Amino acid sequence: MGILVGLLVIWAILVVLGIVIKGLFWLIIVGAVLFVATGVIGFVKREALARKR
Repeated sequence: MGILVGLLVIWAILVVLGIVIKGLFWLIIVGAVLFVATGVIGFVKREALARKR
């Protein structure tokens, strides 16, 4: 769970950097896609672990 939160923080930082530095618009896109993908993967894994119990 800790690595998941760490990844989410890193992706959020990339999005903020992309917003702050105007020439790095691609960084907003990459960071947002990775943030959403990590969140979905974490949610799916959490649901799968909850069903095992």
